[in-house]
Amino acid sequence: MRYQPYALTERLEERFGDPGDASRAFSLARCAELDRREEFPADICRELDEAGVAAYYVPARYGGAVRTFEDTLQAVRLMARRDLTVAIGHGKTFLGGVSAWVGAGPDQARRVAAEVLGGSVVSWGLTEAAHGSDLLAGEVTAVPEAGGYRVAGEKWLINNATRADVVCLLARTDPGGGPRGFSLLLMDKRRLGPGGYRCLPKVRTHGVRGADISGIGFDGAVVDAGDLLGAPGSGVETVLKGLQLTRTLVAALSLGAADRALRLCTGFALGHELYGRRLADLPHAARTLAEAYTDLLTAEVLSLVATRAIHALPGELSVLSAVVKYHVPTSVDALIANLGQTMGARAFLATDDDNGVFQKVERDHRIVGIFDGNTLVNLNVVINQFPVLARGFARGRADESGVAAAAGAANPPPDFDPERLELVARAGCSLLQGLPAAVAALPGGTPPAVADLARRLCEIAADVHERMAGHRPSARNVPGAAFDLAREYALCVTGAACLRFWLHNREWAGAEQRTSGLWDGALWLEACLTRLLARLRPTTENADDVYDRLLPELVAQYRAGHLFSPLLCRLPEERP
Repeated sequence: MRYQPYALTERLEERFGDPGDASRAFSLARCAELDRREEFPADICRELDEAGVAAYYVPARYGGAVRTFEDTLQAVRLMARRDLTVAIGHGKTFLGGVSAWVGAGPDQARRVAAEVLGGSVVSWGLTEAAHGSDLLAGEVTAVPEAGGYRVAGEKWLINNATRADVVCLLARTDPGGGPRGFSLLLMDKRRLGPGGYRCLPKVRTHGVRGADISGIGFDGAVVDAGDLLGAPGSGVETVLKGLQLTRTLVAALSLGAADRALRLCTGFALGHELYGRRLADLPHAARTLAEAYTDLLTAEVLSLVATRAIHALPGELSVLSAVVKYHVPTSVDALIANLGQTMGARAFLATDDDNGVFQKVERDHRIVGIFDGNTLVNLNVVINQFPVLARGFARGRADESGVAAAAGAANPPPDFDPERLELVARAGCSLLQGLPAAVAALPGGTPPAVADLARRLCEIAADVHERMAGHRPSARNVPGAAFDLAREYALCVTGAACLRFWLHNREWAGAEQRTSGLWDGALWLEACLTRLLARLRPTTENADDVYDRLLPELVAQYRAGHLFSPLLCRLPEERP
């Protein structure tokens, strides 16, 4: 049995070839060259279009290839493993179209789908220079007039604002604003004509230097009433629901960046000698590699479970997506920084030998934590739901069938139903609310060390929820302690996702010989829980043993050219 979304990864990876082969269009060398010139990777994006990647941005019900958003996650991750600029530049069209998938009628959704499948670039026009992520303060207006709307104002720091054919624009349609005072409009630049809009200059950035990060202005552009996406006044709600999908799937950017950074550092550590020994054999370097591998496995499992939850637990996605958007980019930022310390000066070089890939990954990834609401924004999403989450945990009610569908990767998840998305997770978070029962019913043969870690996680989760119940909500003056508590909550959710993923996949995934070492004795789970608990409740306990046992699995996957994952995925990067 295989994890089916990895079949897509393997097919596309085979098409694009070894990224270390400079003769390939989508190679590390080509991407580094474009980065040095701060040039958009247009030729690579064309090749992605020819390979049909855009179909993985469109649900199958509208003619696309997405039957599970796991495919979208894997398509973007594949691009990010090679170059974040490409992944961000090409993948932005998914963000541009997501409002149609969650808030438009069937005819409008098919219209947007036809644009995406036909090769059009679709952008998402949300932010403004004076207001950032405060969407309710937006000043771009769409004034109703006979047969349509007249649009005025500027959107800024918009990915693909200049390159886009269509901009899905959030505009104020009620002068009084408020949650029902904004709507979404499809601004087709080809129909507006050159006088209907003006592109603002590209902004130079520290990372993703070739990306089209720019803006767009409208000075009375007129669009038809049929260009209104969804109902009048539904814009903010649609955006917030769309962000639940994009915040979950943006993890693909971090997973790809982490894979590349770890692959580079592993190869360096295996081939570099220091004090007469391989760097990989020195205790500190070995520990750093094993911890980074653990963090990547943890991030992947959380991302897979949350992506399947788009289908299986959509009513809880407001919390899960915020947890993913906080934890995955933040942990990968730290992972890359730690690996950079191991590589030393070579982490900063941009030489012909390695094209400066590591320093480019480090620069590029810094922006991921900002996309779709920064770290504090996403932690605040969790804080705002402390009361309902605490009540749900106290009641102990969990959607166990939804958890099983989210965590069990052997079969496809249920069909996505956008009508089940909620702005607030009124039922709480089933992954955590079902944790005590899951720990109490651990199967026979669970390694004692893992069972002990699971019980400790359960105890910490209970303490976290008790403190959440005592939090007094504050709309603006949110105390710093609340953010610390939200961070602990996110780590507890992550640990619960890892435990559930092991419980629901250990039999079939552990039977795969090439990844069996990770599943024997629940090795990967032991490492992940050890790492998470050390962050939740730091101790002086020595955890070297689990990392010593994990390191050979990292080296084996590196040499075999496999994705760093508890599930088998072959890549065209064998390094014997």
